[in-house]
Amino acid sequence: MKPIRVVMRRPIVLLLFVAALVIGGVLGLSKMGANGSLVGMKSMQRFVGDKLSSRSPGGDEEAQSEQKIVVTTPKIEDVTITESFVCQIRSQRHIEVRTLEGGYINQILINEGQSVKKGDEMFKILPVLYKAKLDAENAKANLAQQKLKYTEQLAKDKVVSENALSLQKAETDEAVAKANFAAAELKFTEVNAPFDGIVDRLLQREGSLVKEGDILTTLADNSVMWVYFNVPEKYYLHYMATKKERETDDKIELVLANGETFPQPGKIGTIEADFNNQNGNIKFRADFPNPDGLLRHGLTGAIKIRRPLRNVMVIPQRATFELLDNRYVWVVDDKNTVHQTQITVKHELDDIFVIDGGLKVTDKFVLEGVREVQEGEKIEWTFCPPEEALKNQKFHAE
Repeated sequence: MKPIRVVMRRPIVLLLFVAALVIGGVLGLSKMGANGSLVGMKSMQRFVGDKLSSRSPGGDEEAQSEQKIVVTTPKIEDVTITESFVCQIRSQRHIEVRTLEGGYINQILINEGQSVKKGDEMFKILPVLYKAKLDAENAKANLAQQKLKYTEQLAKDKVVSENALSLQKAETDEAVAKANFAAAELKFTEVNAPFDGIVDRLLQREGSLVKEGDILTTLADNSVMWVYFNVPEKYYLHYMATKKERETDDKIELVLANGETFPQPGKIGTIEADFNNQNGNIKFRADFPNPDGLLRHGLTGAIKIRRPLRNVMVIPQRATFELLDNRYVWVVDDKNTVHQTQITVKHELDDIFVIDGGLKVTDKFVLEGVREVQEGEKIEWTFCPPEEALKNQKFHAE
């Protein structure tokens, strides 16, 4: 407790000491008289002034230099704009594998996630009934063929007529057709892969009783992926008007959900026939080869279409300001007077605007100090070349 008391007493002692100094000063001034107090006040003012001035030497000159206006001009150059669209990734072939005949699943010859080749056997349905039916139809076909041979010999010996021979040929053809049909039915109990692909989850197990048309699994051909994305009507019309150039110039990329770019480039595969009347969009499809099998049916991502623009006018975003949904810059005329000038922004990049109207390439506009000038004001300025103004842009429009 004693150390705490010492600590608590120190501020009190300090306050008492200051109070004593103040009282002594007042008594001293009263003895010195009015002249002495006036001299003391002036000395105090000089002391405070010296301290303040010592903190900001050359303050006025620095403030003036910091407020100097920097102007530049537009630049004509080639740029690449990026248009982004949310997309859905689909296999080029994605089907449901169904049974063609009912029965018990006798064998499952595949595993989930397995790659299969076209023609590989995937499932076997218990074929007892179909095998018995095939044997019976084959027996009838053999009997009919034997009768046909015997009838042909009789017809050769003029024992039976040609009509009897024709009738026996028809009966034989019918028997053979029934045998072939039974063989096809038996083949339906074997479910084979219709194309190369990847097997999805197995929906039935060995011993399950299935009916005709039941789903056994799904099969996806992921060699080429179809990526669908919606674009607005305005974009569609512009694309169709410049389709030939776009097909050769556009670079189409697929950005996956983890932010990484898919290594294979894509191309526009097709455009759907109809617009969606509810949202005014139409669906595009970009095709991406998938040699390593990274992409799977059902993934999501974003399509990035990088389009080059040649000989366009660009200015830094930070040189502009916005009023009532319109974009403006301060243009400096020949008399160094600034005027508010509306511009038309055609495309917006990370740090620059592509200008479609409102400026000429020779116009000077304010780059630094946009908030420091007013309409009709004469200014002093320094010039920054547009190449330097467009380098290392860090700030967007004010």
